[in-house]
Amino acid sequence: MARLTGKLLNRALRSARVRAKIVGTAERPRLSVTISNKHVHAQLIDDETGSTLASSTTVGTKQTGTMTELAAFVGADIAKKAKKKKITAVVFDRNGRQYAKRLAALADAARKEGLEF
Repeated sequence: MARLTGKLLNRALRSARVRAKIVGTAERPRLSVTISNKHVHAQLIDDETGSTLASSTTVGTKQTGTMTELAAFVGADIAKKAKKKKITAVVFDRNGRQYAKRLAALADAARKEGLEF
């Protein structure tokens, strides 16, 4: 149990370190990504007003496939929603996760749909 507590603490420290450096605005919101064992969530957040501009998740969808494919689906979906709100550029918040595999798939899919970060 101590090993798990240490891992969670390290992730929280990494997340806080990343969040200290990035801030989302109305023109360039923060794209916050959360990946759990079963689902992928992404939000566009304006930190100045503390509001969520758009969000996308795999919860409640009929999407099937690997977690990497689901992450790519969420990345494309959040980019389409951002386009509808006339948002072209975002600040990427990896939320303490390593930029690899699932997170990279989400980011690549969002870039293919036209988001810049």
